[in-house]
Amino acid sequence: MPKHFEQAPGLHDEPVPETEGYVFNQTMMRIKDPERSMDFYTRVLGMRLVRKLDFPEMKFSLYFLGYLDDRQAAQVPTDDDYRTTYTFGREAMLELTHNWGTEDDNDFGYHNGNEEPQGFGHIGIAVPDVYAASERFEELGVEFVKKPDDGKMKGLAFIKDPDGYWIEILQPNMLQKQSRGS
Repeated sequence: MPKHFEQAPGLHDEPVPETEGYVFNQTMMRIKDPERSMDFYTRVLGMRLVRKLDFPEMKFSLYFLGYLDDRQAAQVPTDDDYRTTYTFGREAMLELTHNWGTEDDNDFGYHNGNEEPQGFGHIGIAVPDVYAASERFEELGVEFVKKPDDGKMKGLAFIKDPDGYWIEILQPNMLQKQSRGS
């Protein structure tokens, strides 16, 4: 069985046994105001805060969020040490880093990666219905970069979080539906 499902320049086709057990664990983004960000990611996007770690000597906090249904949430350890191990072993966590004091500086902000010079682009959230999700985001006053029917790429949206980071809102079967004309 081939290692990859597509072809692209630079692919390494041989097994790499030394990487067995590796897990893509997290993407980290810096936030200015944890109260605004926690509200956005937990209320607007529906994520769960799995672990918060404070580092007073270095004056920053880490917030690890993810999507867990009730069954998965029931498996999260209540013991702080075990929950930390669980957090760092789980797939696809969002780590928000707050450097203390940034929330009090009106002129402070982070580069979102989409303005010049471009770098980081966005994170993506898959939803069952991109149109219903976008309607809800609009009702909640979320800022859009792109609504589902804007531009050439139909059926996906981009919104901004409180720090201006872009979040792609996509429906997993949308390209398939569009290619089949359904």
